[in-house]
Amino acid sequence: MEQLEIEVKFYLPDIESMQERILALGAESKGRVFENNVRYEDKNHTLFKKKSLLRLRRDTKTTLTFKSSPTLASTEFKVFNELEVEVSDFETTNRILEELGLHPEQIYEKWRETLILDQTGFCLDTMPYGTFLEIEGAEKDIRTHAASLGLNWQKRILLNYLEIFEIMRQTLCLSFKDLTFNNFENIRVDMATFLGKLEAGDR
Repeated sequence: MEQLEIEVKFYLPDIESMQERILALGAESKGRVFENNVRYEDKNHTLFKKKSLLRLRRDTKTTLTFKSSPTLASTEFKVFNELEVEVSDFETTNRILEELGLHPEQIYEKWRETLILDQTGFCLDTMPYGTFLEIEGAEKDIRTHAASLGLNWQKRILLNYLEIFEIMRQTLCLSFKDLTFNNFENIRVDMATFLGKLEAGDR
């Protein structure tokens, strides 16, 4: 049985006011944490070619996640099969993956505040290149809450943060491949110039 992750993103020019609106809906904040993520690959980049992702994440805990494309694709939402398990030790899990022939391919960081309302998750994400809202849950609930928050459905983003970064990396001719705050320390990103490439529109 498929375990689906269903979500959409919206770019936020003002993350503080969006937090207030989400709380006004009755959501409960679970706190804000810093995430360090490592994406793994094999020597043939098999996971990337299969549109899959294997990630080891460290925040207040350590989590191993595998994402793969679902049987049926969606143009309305970002949908992936997701298998996730909490592990006890980041370094040991990294060694196990390396012993299996995988290597750390890319690092990406974010600050995330998670808010929960019923079965819907609202993630306020501060990335090195901008701030976003990620809404995850059932399709009907995502659309309902997006409308309640005054968000324009045409402006939803179905790309993941690494895909967004790759568009920026090619456009700005960035030499680094790790999505870290340190790498973006002296780089100013004008998100307005990228939104036309990121937003899903009416598809």
